[in-house]
Amino acid sequence: MELEHVFWGNFGVRIGIRKWLLCLFYPHLWQFGGDLIQPLHHPLVPAGQVDTLLRNFLPCYRGQLAASVLWQISRELGPQEPAGCQLLHSKKLPRVREHRGPLTQLQGHPPQWQPVFCVLRGDGRLEWFSHREEYENGDRPLGSMVLTGYTVLTSQSEYLHLLDTLCPESSGHHTQEEPDSLLEMPVTFPLFLQHPFRRHLCFSAATAEVQRAWRLALQGGIRLRGTVLQRSQAPAARAFLDAIRLYRQQQGHFGDDDVTLGSDAEVLTAVLMRELLPALRAQTLPGLRGPGRARAWAWAKLLDAVHAAVLAGASTGLRAFQPEKEELLAALEKTIRPDVDQMLKLREHVLGRLQANIQGPLESCLRRKVDAQLPRVTQTLLSTVEAELTAVQTLLTQGMDRLSRHLRGSPSSTRLRKEVYSFGEMPWDPELMQTCYREAERSRGFLGQLAAPFGFFGTQSLVFGAQDLAQQLMADAVATFLQLADQCMTTALDRDQAAQQLEKVRGRVLKKFQSDSGSARRSFIHGWLLCIFFPFVLSQLELSCKAELPEFEGDVLAVGSPALTIEGIYEDVIREVLLQRINRELKKALGASNMSCTLDGCSELPWDQAETDVETEAQRGTCSR
Repeated sequence: MELEHVFWGNFGVRIGIRKWLLCLFYPHLWQFGGDLIQPLHHPLVPAGQVDTLLRNFLPCYRGQLAASVLWQISRELGPQEPAGCQLLHSKKLPRVREHRGPLTQLQGHPPQWQPVFCVLRGDGRLEWFSHREEYENGDRPLGSMVLTGYTVLTSQSEYLHLLDTLCPESSGHHTQEEPDSLLEMPVTFPLFLQHPFRRHLCFSAATAEVQRAWRLALQGGIRLRGTVLQRSQAPAARAFLDAIRLYRQQQGHFGDDDVTLGSDAEVLTAVLMRELLPALRAQTLPGLRGPGRARAWAWAKLLDAVHAAVLAGASTGLRAFQPEKEELLAALEKTIRPDVDQMLKLREHVLGRLQANIQGPLESCLRRKVDAQLPRVTQTLLSTVEAELTAVQTLLTQGMDRLSRHLRGSPSSTRLRKEVYSFGEMPWDPELMQTCYREAERSRGFLGQLAAPFGFFGTQSLVFGAQDLAQQLMADAVATFLQLADQCMTTALDRDQAAQQLEKVRGRVLKKFQSDSGSARRSFIHGWLLCIFFPFVLSQLELSCKAELPEFEGDVLAVGSPALTIEGIYEDVIREVLLQRINRELKKALGASNMSCTLDGCSELPWDQAETDVETEAQRGTCSR
């Protein structure tokens, strides 16, 4: 879309986007109605929204950076747990398999269905060209889009219904107006890419097989871009997601949702867009005219322009904060490490006193609000991840058996190399892995219904997390099999001896996989139960228990370190008691004999829990993986 103008469907409304964005982010705000632009009598959106967001968010971020340093040092100085992973960790970076081919796209001004050559890059970025030759010659694409936050729809009726809901005041009336033939015209094999704050992308495939292949590839790219923070292992980077949670709690939002999908700048942009959306709707929708679905398309294009401006501002702000962050982390390391023992002792002392004060309301809340549903949610998560990991093991076993059969069948060396390559690419094959991924998709609706009463609406993040887990375990198992096979296979072995060695390797890999998948299953369920119930319990105790905190604040302030706060200790108390309940329920669901010491160890101290850490684009180069 051109920055200078947005063309709204076929009903002739045109407005300068630069002027509109100036209205949005600077003091002189304007309201448009049809082709007229008039000043507002009272501003709906204060000036400098991105600056305001950063100004309010960065103090939370600094505080959580300090807490992360204390957490990391305490883990280094504490008892070291034995390595629990049996499989080798795959050295291949998360990626999607590049996918390319011809499609038809709805584009242009006015929009028309036009042939394009599309390429999904390995980093989850979609590009489209006029012709295949332009791609092969390395020419610039006609357009490109990072797939973060998008959803793929393959039903035209579902997409048209979505457009109707975007402009609800006109829903049901579009048939009485001039129809938009381009949107109404039947599309046999559509691929609609929809985003809550970005422009929609409309493609059409030639056959059902092509449509399915593109759908799976695009879904893989969306997941790759969406879980970049959740996959990171950088300890200090946990501060970012914790800071997002605390910032949103200050705004009165305690439930977990999918706002944290994407990079750091994309997450901040999504947070601000959600804050802006009600005012944007009130200010712009009444001024849009024309057929309802064309108005919805125009609304999506307008949001895309706002989103781009907010994203640019958030990216600039985080880059500007990077030098300060690096200096802060270095200073915190120097000041916290010498006094860490004293700080941890004080923390335990205050934690014990505070827990005694809030134990009654906390236990009452858990008995009344959580205990009845915790077993059901736990069992649903357990069934989901067990079905998915069973599918992974089945697929892995089939791949190893296929290699053994080819080895025994006297294949050519060229054919065997191809089979080994195909086996190594299994984790990145969307068609093969779909048999595993769909197990998580099947539980999405039921999990959403169970978790919604607790303010949890992050089922997309949960499903992505389960699919990432399946892919990572498959990648680790494949890497382990190939390395062990390489170590035992020598030129001195004949074909039967080599096949026997592969059988031994197969058995070893399956044992390692079962061990690691059991640990991963427990960690996954444990982490997502916290995500569902912890913010809810915090919200229930917000009014009754927070009044107790000033009584303990003096002891914490005496330390003089931002790494230790009374609010942080208060959350640790609630998290610890909730963890004890979660672990008891997990033991019932899994069987006490299957519970590892790792899970028992994390039940007593929130600092040791298996929480997801974050690495943001602005943090790369500071926190090691």
